[in-house]
Amino acid sequence: MLTVFGSTALDTIRTPKKILKDVLGGAATFAAISASNFVDTGLIAVVGKDFPERYHQILAKHLDLQGLTIKDGKTFRYDGSYDKTLSTRETLKTELNVLADFKPTVPQEYKKSQFVYLANNDPDQNLMLIKEFDKVKFSMCDTIEFWISTKRESVIKMIKAVDAVVINDEEAKLLTKEFNLIKCAKKMMEWGAKYVIIKKGEHGSMMFFDDVVFPSAGFSLEDVVDPTGAGDSFAGAMIGYLASKNSVRLSEIKKAVVYGNVLGSFAVERYGLDGLLQISKTDIMKRVKLYEKMIRF
Repeated sequence: MLTVFGSTALDTIRTPKKILKDVLGGAATFAAISASNFVDTGLIAVVGKDFPERYHQILAKHLDLQGLTIKDGKTFRYDGSYDKTLSTRETLKTELNVLADFKPTVPQEYKKSQFVYLANNDPDQNLMLIKEFDKVKFSMCDTIEFWISTKRESVIKMIKAVDAVVINDEEAKLLTKEFNLIKCAKKMMEWGAKYVIIKKGEHGSMMFFDDVVFPSAGFSLEDVVDPTGAGDSFAGAMIGYLASKNSVRLSEIKKAVVYGNVLGSFAVERYGLDGLLQISKTDIMKRVKLYEKMIRF
């Protein structure tokens, strides 16, 4: 089993063609639903009393919800706007609400999880949570500009506490104060991460381990409508695939990165979570085969 900890949110997403209000989102939601294509996934998150029942049903269909807390108050809300190229997003508003003073606990059943993914939460919360698991085989975290700017030291401590870090290129530069991605990765490995995966949006990703560099192309798409959650879908698929194989061999980690790219590509083709909720195992395998064909040399 895989456990995912992070935010479940109500998002307002503004794209050039469409505005979505209060749709189901959050880093943990995208990551966990993406991972659930490969392995049973438990979600640790908090929502408010205003969280719509229909969203609760969507989560319950795909995930184990023993770790979902419903608190008095409002659900975490995020409001962001994309430019016309869909490549940059401006955060208009972040309301932490019930997430602000959430003290997560790990349900007894989840403590046996060998695979744990810490989505881009408060790094101090992540550090406390990872200690509650009995025998973690592989743990991975993500972080965002907000935590790097406000709690850089804690982010570094968190990186020390996990096996792998997934981070986008801009945030990797911001965190390490380096401009070259290889130098960024080396610095994070010096801090204690065994694996560093740097996401480069539509351009794919680079995975670093020891002196191995594994670059992988993004899956080429003509129609991108909403990039929200693409990075979280990437990370979820990656750790979900590894958990399904119960393996952390380098060859499997490379394959996991490919599955990450593929699930990220499904996420951006539709609005909100629709891209992830409307795919089957067959769709995933078809696209993996296409991807292999695309990059074979």
